[in-house]
Amino acid sequence: MSITFNIITLFPNLFDNVFSYGVISKAITKKLININYINLREFSPFKHKITEDYPYGGGPGLVMKVEPIYYAVNAIKEKKLTKVILLDPRGQKFSDYYARKLSNEKDITFICGRYEGVDERIRKLVVDEEYSIGDYILTGGEYAAISMIDAISRYIPGVLGDHESTVEESFAIGGLEYPQYTRPNKFIDETVPEILLSGHHAKIKKWRQNESIKITLQYRKDLLKNMVFNKDVSSENKTHMVDIDKISKNLRVGLMHYPMQDKEGDVVSTALTNMDLHDISRTCKSYNVEKFYVINPVESQRNIAKRVMKHWLLGFGSTYNENRRQAFEIVEIRESLVEVIKEIEEATGEKPLIVATTARKRKKHIDFNTFFDKLVRQNILLLFGTGWGFTEDFLSSVDYLLKPIEGIKGFNHLSVRSAVAIILDRIYRDILEESYEK
Repeated sequence: MSITFNIITLFPNLFDNVFSYGVISKAITKKLININYINLREFSPFKHKITEDYPYGGGPGLVMKVEPIYYAVNAIKEKKLTKVILLDPRGQKFSDYYARKLSNEKDITFICGRYEGVDERIRKLVVDEEYSIGDYILTGGEYAAISMIDAISRYIPGVLGDHESTVEESFAIGGLEYPQYTRPNKFIDETVPEILLSGHHAKIKKWRQNESIKITLQYRKDLLKNMVFNKDVSSENKTHMVDIDKISKNLRVGLMHYPMQDKEGDVVSTALTNMDLHDISRTCKSYNVEKFYVINPVESQRNIAKRVMKHWLLGFGSTYNENRRQAFEIVEIRESLVEVIKEIEEATGEKPLIVATTARKRKKHIDFNTFFDKLVRQNILLLFGTGWGFTEDFLSSVDYLLKPIEGIKGFNHLSVRSAVAIILDRIYRDILEESYEK
């Protein structure tokens, strides 16, 4: 079995040395892989061989013209069948799953975009599938093509010396690979785990599978529910629930009442509500949040909150409803955000990462997986606003903004109580589902 890759590009010489080394070069020599470089300018019907032009409607940059790409693809299709792939940020996220799937194709053509992208009509006229290799911008699709060709080629029989190499590697098993060691068994003060020197292959296999779960939880917990392990190992491994309990202790939630905006956009201090106090404390307790801070600069408002808490912690409420008492045990009433940050720093020995939430869409935000990855490594104070949301000045002062909750049809006006519950669930959703399934 062999596969052919056709690369439509403005810069065919860019690839001169890329595939001249390692297993890919050997596979090309064995004719397991064929790579054809198509110079897009050769298919331009214009006098000066132009391939790009200014966008209709104005705007920055240039757009790749429809004609050269169309003619280049058709020239390939006249000779053979080929799957045409456009490399574009709009495409589906490329992964090991798609690498394995595409390795079954006999011929693949990559369209490498440049500038501001390709003329939209290309998608309808010649493209079969679209892929992106990540949420970042490259100067050209050529670099994405290199990555995809390398990943796909590994699944072509004969390309790798050991066919087992693709079976137990990161992502192929659904998660991250276990730690690897080689000689010497001791270097400086670091030694190889004894189990790997035991010669007991069954125990080594179990150790590696358990280590994969731990590493995947620490670095890519979103992959855990896709991991492929024997049932006996999965059922006896309890480390992920212990670890998530520790990780959740890095999280503190703050409900702020200043500086907020009102409906007219003026800066105001909002009033604390009894429902926020009750419902958010219960949600935070459910997700094992270390502390729930209610932050309000108005003394009379703080006193109201303290009276409510006293009833449930020390008064009749403490015996009437044990669950409510437990929820209020993690609540702290504070005057300012500065006071809260100082308190966390004194308790943990480090300044917390400040992450704010907002319903307003921003170009710069972090998603829930990224948030979790940061939570594994450090303390985070997750802030929620009231009224009509935080002021612009405040949002620009925090370390990160969390990706907004989006509804089905654009309606986005949740209560802060609902927002806290949804966001905490999304942060932990993947790992909790994995735990429940077991």
